[in-house]
Amino acid sequence: MSELTLTVMRLGFLAVLWLFVIVAVQVIRSDLFGTRVTQRGSRREAGRQQAARQAPPQQRQQSSGGRRGRNTPTKLVVTEGTLTGTTVALQGQTITLGRAHDSTIVLDDDYASSRHARIYPDRDGQWIVEDLGSTNGTYLDRTRLTTPTPISLGAPIRIGKTVIELRK
Repeated sequence: MSELTLTVMRLGFLAVLWLFVIVAVQVIRSDLFGTRVTQRGSRREAGRQQAARQAPPQQRQQSSGGRRGRNTPTKLVVTEGTLTGTTVALQGQTITLGRAHDSTIVLDDDYASSRHARIYPDRDGQWIVEDLGSTNGTYLDRTRLTTPTPISLGAPIRIGKTVIELRK
């Protein structure tokens, strides 16, 4: 084997070894510092609020949810966990919970799956929570969910160390 071939092989091995070290450091760093939680939808929400203010009064009354009753929740609040205090306005859209970056609420929790659960409104205006086949389960009032279940106002929904409630 020539001297040049041996030197190229040594440098290639050294490059692969450094690549392994860099990847290992990045994995350790992400485990120590976790993922960055970003506020999603704040621009869209501001745009909707501005559009609602500019709409005529009749249209405003219709878009403000004529079906809402007294005990209809208006927001989802994280009461325990790393995201304590986070609030999501309920505007009739599906809310996904999990570790995936495209979830509505991104949970930085070892006990949460990437697609853990979803909360969505049914036709009657009632909010439903559904476990999406997670490993550790989703709990509503200390009961593990096996089917989509209606959520009452203030009932705690537990996903790992995170607790979420629907509030007015």
